[in-house]
Amino acid sequence: MSPSTGSPSGALRRALSEAGEPPLRPLPDEVVGLLEKLAAPPRLAAHLRAVHDVACSLADWLEKQHPELPFDREAALFGAATHDIGKTSHLEELSGPGSAHEQAGYELLLSQGIDEERARFARTHASWGADVGVEDLLVSTADKVWKAKRVNDLEQLLVDRLAVASGQPTWEVFMALDDVLDRIAAAADGRLAFQSRHPVAG
Repeated sequence: MSPSTGSPSGALRRALSEAGEPPLRPLPDEVVGLLEKLAAPPRLAAHLRAVHDVACSLADWLEKQHPELPFDREAALFGAATHDIGKTSHLEELSGPGSAHEQAGYELLLSQGIDEERARFARTHASWGADVGVEDLLVSTADKVWKAKRVNDLEQLLVDRLAVASGQPTWEVFMALDDVLDRIAAAADGRLAFQSRHPVAG
């Protein structure tokens, strides 16, 4: 199924520009252009903004607390901003379960000239393993904690990676990560309300 194309609707523009509560950072210009080109559902744009905003907060924390751990901030934030873009062609997965959007999103991004290194997050955000990069773990974590969902095995992978890079005890890294995730999760109701205000259809 191909995504619809056309000019962006007023509803999509609102989803991309409204401040939100708590205020949400804007998506990267490249992603805004892509969503407008695809005439993305407003609710999808709102969701991507919520997850991208959380990913920004996590990236800020990583850079401050673990400067010894190199990661590609731009790729991670692009991944968070586009991870569900496959739902432009699987609208049923905007309001219900399903994984068809994952491969579809990856292929869609490739078709739009996005390189594999940045397109991969659309395919991998819902599954993770010890072999994935810190960027992938950041996107997957943001996609959970934006709505206050905590996933122990995912967070443990991130803790282990941080502990190895920093030389800090695992328990110490866990406590610090747990604290920042708790703070992010505390604002989940506002992000959920922001997403729900925007319609599935444009």
